[in-house]
Amino acid sequence: MSLKFNETDFEVQKITEEGRTVVCRTFEHIPYCESPKVPDLERLSIYVPEIFYQGGSINGYDLHSAPIFMPNTIGGYMPGPEEAPGKNFMGKTNASFYALLNGYVVVSAGARGRGNRNAEGENVGVAPAGIVDLKAAVRFLRHNKELIPGNTDRIITNGTSAGGAMSSLLGTTGNHPDYEPYLKEIGAADERDDVFASSCYCPITNLDHADVAYEWEFCGLNDYHRAIIAEPLEGEPSDHPVLGKRPGVDGNGGMMKPPKFIPVDGEMTRKQQALSVELCNRFPGYLNMLNLSDEKGQSMTLDDDGTGSFLNHVIENVLKSAQKELDAGHDIMSDSKVADWLRVENGRAVSVDWKEYVRFRTRMKEAPAFDNVSMGTAENELFGTTDVKQRHFTAFSKEHDTVGGAIAEKDQVRLMNPMYYIDDPIAVKATHFRIRHGAVDRDTSLAISEILALKLEDAGIDTDIAHPWGIPHAGDYDLPELFDWIDSICK
Repeated sequence: MSLKFNETDFEVQKITEEGRTVVCRTFEHIPYCESPKVPDLERLSIYVPEIFYQGGSINGYDLHSAPIFMPNTIGGYMPGPEEAPGKNFMGKTNASFYALLNGYVVVSAGARGRGNRNAEGENVGVAPAGIVDLKAAVRFLRHNKELIPGNTDRIITNGTSAGGAMSSLLGTTGNHPDYEPYLKEIGAADERDDVFASSCYCPITNLDHADVAYEWEFCGLNDYHRAIIAEPLEGEPSDHPVLGKRPGVDGNGGMMKPPKFIPVDGEMTRKQQALSVELCNRFPGYLNMLNLSDEKGQSMTLDDDGTGSFLNHVIENVLKSAQKELDAGHDIMSDSKVADWLRVENGRAVSVDWKEYVRFRTRMKEAPAFDNVSMGTAENELFGTTDVKQRHFTAFSKEHDTVGGAIAEKDQVRLMNPMYYIDDPIAVKATHFRIRHGAVDRDTSLAISEILALKLEDAGIDTDIAHPWGIPHAGDYDLPELFDWIDSICK
């Protein structure tokens, strides 16, 4: 299979959404590796404003200077197929359409995930398949940089939830040899796979420490509230609290009907409550071991009771979110439930009652939230093998295991955690990061995004983090701001 880009194989399409029209040249369904495990999934599509081919420009960009916007559709660590500019499966206009209007080249690459199986029934979507596929797609672009439209030194990745985690991995593990055997296995091009910038919405990452972070935040709340997938119904949109807004895919990369969800409310068992306390007590030790500091050089630490400068730092960012709403003239205090935890004086957000704020958001997952002692989570499946569907990935849950589950190798877990690569001099890091984690998102702890941001900042990487007001587990909700950020770093 040739990995040479055929610039003559294209169509010109006119796409209209919300009263705006873009004419683009489309190069679709191009294999980006020579030996794909799931051929209908491991391919990419490229979308280019047609005016570029007429010698024109948009927003100061032309055929050669345009940034390459590279979103993924991964959610819940499931397969993420290509997505064309236009409507997503939620029926909403996607980021790719607006990116074209802003003068970017869009590259949408499919990637494997949990549930993918080959003809022999082997699990071919377990870690690190998804990040390996996205790296292979980047390598394809660089392999064809003389032919590919756009600037291959200005690749900006974007993703939500598990897709946000993948974006963070692309931005922290560039060209690292740890991934080389997996890239060779699928026949990826022998090229660079580092990227220029990464946009990460609510990244479900740092999985081997996500349980302790979750309980640091939610310990003491024993009732949980979430939704589960019911029978998918054609034409009905969905907003899954774990998967977020994403195209539905079956285990082999094919499209599913949009699913329907039903609410689930419950209370943790006494055993789960005890596990919650134990996990909570372990978080300060992990956090302090990281030796993080803020932009002023202040050490970010926690006392044994979970309070300290790190908690104050998280609260400060929540206050910034509230202040942004107040400055925009929004009456956020009209909600009596907000008034229970946020204090405003003379138009300034001055303090947050942390425990009441967490209670306001509510708990979503039982303890342990990610590596369940009885397994069954998306992350347990992520760390499976070709013939074992699920495995543990933390020593804690293996020690408390109730189903006789095995534990994943440390190397497999490492490959999915950007925290291990930020300090690694071999890994080429993105120059810029943008992290957004909604102020009412409870799919993972706010601490996970904060730790990632602090670690990046300590490494000298330009990092922009915020907790947008009133936003749950979601992505692409602030595209004008996202594109302003991209323009600010590319021009």
